Amino acid sequence: MAWEDRTPFEAIEYQFGLRERDVIRLMRRQLKGKSFRLWRKRVNSGVSTKHLKKRNRAIKRFKCSRQRSISNNKISKR
Repeated sequence: MAWEDRTPFEAIEYQFGLRERDVIRLMRRQLKGKSFRLWRKRVNSGVSTKHLKKRNRAIKRFKCSRQRSISNNKISKR
């Protein structure tokens, strides 16, 4: 969810209890250095939708429309 640009930090906190700084630490540990820097650059860009305050008000969903449904931190069955 953290890698997906359309999933805001607030959705990650709501679902997994990880605050933005925790997600950043996790990404720093799990990604290669260059990948982390590119991710941070995308997240901090003016067009980023990772922060609800920067997001276009027309977007009302937590996830990409093509992302599988998730409930209670488990991928639900179809």
